[in-house]
Amino acid sequence: MKVLVCISHVPDTTSKINFMDNDTKFDTNGVQYVINPHDEYSLTRAMWLKENQGATVTVVNVGNATTEPTLRKALAIGADDAIRVNAEPIDGFFVAKQLAEVVKNGEFDLVIAGRESIDYNGGMVPGMLAALLDFNFVNACIGFEINGNNVTATREIDGGKEVLATSLPTVIAGQKGIVEEKDLRIPNMRGIMTARSKPLSIVEPVAFDSTTATINFEKPAARGAVKLVSADNLAELVNLLHTEAKVI
Repeated sequence: MKVLVCISHVPDTTSKINFMDNDTKFDTNGVQYVINPHDEYSLTRAMWLKENQGATVTVVNVGNATTEPTLRKALAIGADDAIRVNAEPIDGFFVAKQLAEVVKNGEFDLVIAGRESIDYNGGMVPGMLAALLDFNFVNACIGFEINGNNVTATREIDGGKEVLATSLPTVIAGQKGIVEEKDLRIPNMRGIMTARSKPLSIVEPVAFDSTTATINFEKPAARGAVKLVSADNLAELVNLLHTEAKVI
């Protein structure tokens, strides 16, 4: 079984976010990048398939050369090889088109991606990728098992869980639950050294005319000052909730 894990290169949540050029571009200065958390859960699940079912695991990213340390970390965790599509990820559809080409050329049986990236939170790429490939698709997946060509997957729905039966080839959009946080792997020294010799292929993007463009970015409004109300002054609390917060 050939497994492809899609890796997003995203800012660490502790990084301070700023914009430049009249708020039309993201300022990368001083920003620390990491593997997208949802993708890291998915990669860990792929490692289980490699160790227990003999799968080969490839990781892929659409990005410029600055994303290669993130791919090398994925290789250090245990992926067999990596692919970088040499293009700026313009929008979700552009990324899905590039990933679809990688899947077709590599003849992958299973594609695992995080359900969304934590930078833009679009949540579009896995579904569009499945549609472009005509693969089966499971979103918000919190667990799956593969037996031959059959896939049993569990996903979150409003108010509960849903168990689905499908078959390969499949795109799975994973999240926390597909493995637990305690199961995430930290690269050890051997893995880091081995990753240096693992193949990292660079492929050029397929031609594509994007139909969307970023106009500008805007930070959330600053939070207002906090008013403290004495625990024994419920009348004042109710008044503030009614006249200022306007929630009652």
